[in-house]
Amino acid sequence: MKVDLYNTAYENYGVDVYAQIRAETYGEDLGQTSWVTTHESKDIPLLLELGQSSQVLEVGCGSGRYALRVASQTGSRIVGLDMNGYGIQTARLLAVSQGLESLVQFEECDASKALPFEDGAFDAVFSNDVMCHLAGRSTVLVELSRVLKPGGRLLFSDALIVGSLVTNEELATRSSIGFYVFSAPGANEELIEAAGFELLRTIDRTESVAVLAKRWHDARERRKDELSAREGQTNYEGLQRFLSCTYQLAEERRLLRMVYLAQKRKA
Repeated sequence: MKVDLYNTAYENYGVDVYAQIRAETYGEDLGQTSWVTTHESKDIPLLLELGQSSQVLEVGCGSGRYALRVASQTGSRIVGLDMNGYGIQTARLLAVSQGLESLVQFEECDASKALPFEDGAFDAVFSNDVMCHLAGRSTVLVELSRVLKPGGRLLFSDALIVGSLVTNEELATRSSIGFYVFSAPGANEELIEAAGFELLRTIDRTESVAVLAKRWHDARERRKDELSAREGQTNYEGLQRFLSCTYQLAEERRLLRMVYLAQKRKA
């Protein structure tokens, strides 16, 4: 059974109960729906070597809060892409309210298609837990390589790498919130190399999925009545099953989350 996470999260972005849940889950509220911890979010600009002259692309920006933070801290110019209209609408409003619309732009875009940017337009590209939602990963990576300058850096995470035995019911529950692609160990490394990148680092972040999924589930459980009334009982219960399953699979390392840092090869 399909359940709605992203429309629920982004349409209700400004509702207090969802802000409270995000703060309890992540320790801060950046409008998140990913498995990125606060520690990891601080590392990303460093790994990408961002500075004031950097032109940056974020694939899957959601409500835009993280891109806005990175821009304000580094001075980088950032373009954020997302398919969710509610997320982009919120992101644009936040950019204006923070006075950062000259540094950050947000566009509704399907990143599995050809990107509307020139060759070598960006110094860096990052994508947090979004690649698994995109069809045709090899084509996506080639397109990201195209829009990166030679020597530009790419960072993305994949939380759906099959590490051990997973049942069909678990796969269905884990993918109940939308389209997903599950990866075999080593598949991302091969695709990264084939797309014209040199793999610099692979970081195991599976533990963060277990930690955040449990916090998220428990924060929602404490607000069961309010969320059930707002989301509907069926969707509330579906999201709780999704979070419980996500926790179990990560805790037992049957689904892994890896972060990949790569650099586009120079001609």
